[in-house]
Amino acid sequence: MKDIEIVNVRNFALLGHTGSGKTTLLDAILFKLGVTDRQGTPENGTSASDWTDEEKSRQISMWATSFDLVYKTKAGRAMELVALDTPGYADFYGQVLAAMAVADSAVITVDAVSGVQVGTHRAWRSCETKNMPRAIAITGIDKENADFYGVLNSIQELWGPQCVPVVIPTMDHQAVVDVMAAKEIPAEIADRAKEMKGALVEYAAETDDALIEKYLGGEELTAVEIAGGLHGAVHDGNLIPVFAVSAKSNIGIEELLEGISLLLPSPPERPVKDQEGKEVDVSPDAPFVGFVWRSLNDPFTGQVTFVRVYGGSLKAGQEIMNSTKGQKEKVGHLMIINGKKQEEISVAHAGDIVAIPKLKVTELNDSLCAPNHAVAFAPIEFPGATTFYAVTAKSQGDEDKLSTALHRVADEDPTIHVHRNDETHEMILSGLGDQQLEAAVERMRTRNHVEVDLHTPRVAYRETITTLGEGHHKHKKQSGGRGQYGEVYLRVEPRDPSDEEWFVNAIVGGVIPGNFMPAVQKGLQEGLQRGAVARYPVMNVKISVYDGSYHDVDSSEVAFKIAAARALTDGMSKAKPVLLEPIMKLTVTIPDQFMGDITGDLNHRRGRILGVESGDGMQFITAEVPQAEIFRYSSELRSMTGGRGSFEMEFSRYETVPSNVAQKVIAETKAHDAEED
Repeated sequence: MKDIEIVNVRNFALLGHTGSGKTTLLDAILFKLGVTDRQGTPENGTSASDWTDEEKSRQISMWATSFDLVYKTKAGRAMELVALDTPGYADFYGQVLAAMAVADSAVITVDAVSGVQVGTHRAWRSCETKNMPRAIAITGIDKENADFYGVLNSIQELWGPQCVPVVIPTMDHQAVVDVMAAKEIPAEIADRAKEMKGALVEYAAETDDALIEKYLGGEELTAVEIAGGLHGAVHDGNLIPVFAVSAKSNIGIEELLEGISLLLPSPPERPVKDQEGKEVDVSPDAPFVGFVWRSLNDPFTGQVTFVRVYGGSLKAGQEIMNSTKGQKEKVGHLMIINGKKQEEISVAHAGDIVAIPKLKVTELNDSLCAPNHAVAFAPIEFPGATTFYAVTAKSQGDEDKLSTALHRVADEDPTIHVHRNDETHEMILSGLGDQQLEAAVERMRTRNHVEVDLHTPRVAYRETITTLGEGHHKHKKQSGGRGQYGEVYLRVEPRDPSDEEWFVNAIVGGVIPGNFMPAVQKGLQEGLQRGAVARYPVMNVKISVYDGSYHDVDSSEVAFKIAAARALTDGMSKAKPVLLEPIMKLTVTIPDQFMGDITGDLNHRRGRILGVESGDGMQFITAEVPQAEIFRYSSELRSMTGGRGSFEMEFSRYETVPSNVAQKVIAETKAHDAEED
C-alpha cells in the first residue's frame, strides 16, 4: 500500500440523482490522476466505473465501486483518495446504502441544468441521517442552459446558507475560480467572490473561540487558520462547501481534488464505534478491525469480499477472525480494485477498501477483526422490496438450475430476495424495481444459461369469519374389517388477534376420549389451511369443541382428524366467512407538481391517504393500498413522474376484500385450481 499516513486519507462516496454526473466526474478524476490513459464516459461504454456489460447496455451505474487514488496537493502533500461511485437510479439504492455505511464523507453531485432532483433529496437525507460531512459539486457548468447560481440558490433555499461556494465559474463558464486561493479574480465576478470569501472566513472563525475573538477584533486570519477552521466546520456539518465543475471539459477538477483533500475528514476524525459503543482504534499498530460491505462472485476469481478497514493493519497472509460467524479466515491475497484493474498489495490501513478473494465463510455484513480482539458492528439495514414477480423457467430442462441461479443473484445484491410462497406455490423474485430485476434475469441468462419468465404474483389472501357458527361432522365408514368412526361438534367465532388461545377443549363426560383430542386439534389445524370461501388459510378464529361421540372399536386418530376438519368447514360456512387481502403501507416521495396525479392514482388503486408532509420541495404521501393493486407500482410511479418519484413499502395488516372484488378473486382462484387439478 502507498506510504501515506492515515491523516492524509480521504474516504468519500459520490452520491446524487441518476444522470447528475457522478460517474462522469469520477472518470475525469481517474484520467487526471493517470489511473486511466483516456477519459471514459458512461454514454460510450468506456467508463472505468460502469464497466460491466449490464451497466454498459443500460448506460447507468448499477453497483457501488471503489477506487484508490493518489493526489498531490498544491502544497506538495500526498493524499490517498478512496472514492466510492454509487448508482443514482432508485432501483439500486441498496448499493448506495452499502457505500455510505463505509464512507467517511460524501460529495453530492447536482446537474447545473436539471438542478435538485429526487435522488439529490435522497442523498441529502441519507447524509443527514448518518450525520455525514459532505460537499456539493454542481456539474456540467459549461452545458447549454446551465445555471450555476440558479441551482445554488435552490440548494440554499432547501438546505440553508451554510451551502457556500468555495469554487465559482467565470462569466463564460469556461473556467473556475477558487475564492479562497485565487490571487487574481476577474473583475466581473470579484464582488461575488469577495462576498463568498467573507462568508467562508466567518465559518472558519466560528470553529474556535480564539479565532472568532481574533476575527471580531478586526485581525486577519492566516491561511493556515482559515484552512483549519473550514476543515473543522465541514467536519461538524456547519459548512457544506460547493464546487463548480465540468467533468467532460476538465473544468474545476483540480480545484475539487484540492477541496476534498483540505476540507473533508480523515479516518482518525471519523472513528467508528462497535455494537457495544466502543470506539475503534484507527492507528496502524492497533489490532485489525474491518467490515464487509459488498460481496460478489467473479467468473474468474470466484468469491470476492470487499472490506473497509476501520482500525489497525490488514496484511496479506494474515489470519483473521470473522466475529459474526465465530470462525477464523486466512487472507491469501489482498487487492485494491480500480474498475477492471486489480493491484495486489501487502498491507492496508484505516480508511482503505480492499478486496479479498476466496474467503470461506465470510459474507456481506460480517465483522472481521484480529484473533483474540472480538469486535462486531451492526449490519447495514437495507430497504424492503417494492417490486415482486413470480418466476418460472422457460423450459423444463432449466428448472433444476433455476434455484441456483436465483440464489446467486440474491447473494450478490442484498435488496434482491428469493422465496417460495407455500400458499400460492410460486417462486417469488423481489427487489426495488423493474430495472434491477430485469438485470438480475439477464445475469441468470448469461452466467447460468437459465431463461425465465416473469409473471405478476398471485396474492396470498386469507379468510376469516364475522359471526358465530356451529359445525358438525360424523365420519363413519365400514368396508369390511375394522371401520372408521369419529363425531365432532364445534363452535367457531371471531377471535381478537391479541387473544392467543385459538382452541378450547369444552368436552365433558368423555364423549371424545382425551387420547383423540390431539388428532382433533391436528384436523382443525389442517382445516384452517383451506377456508370455506376460496380455500385460502384462515386467521383470527377461535374454535371450541364441545361434543361428539366415539366407538370402542372403530374410532381412531385418523377418523377424528377427518371429522374435525369437516366440522370446521361446516361451521365456517355458517359463520359468514369473508376474504381478506394484505394491505401495504406506502410512503411515496414525489416533487410538488405531481401531487394531484399521484393521490388520484392511489385512490384509483383502492388506496387510503393517511397523511401528507412536505419539505425541501417534495411531498411525502403516506397511504395504505391493497397489495393486489401495487405489484407493478414501482415502474408505474416512475412513468407517472418521469423517474422522479420513489416509494417504500411495508406490510400493514389484512383487511376484508370488497364483495365485488372478492367475487372476481374467488372465480379466478377456482379457475386456477381447476387448471392445476
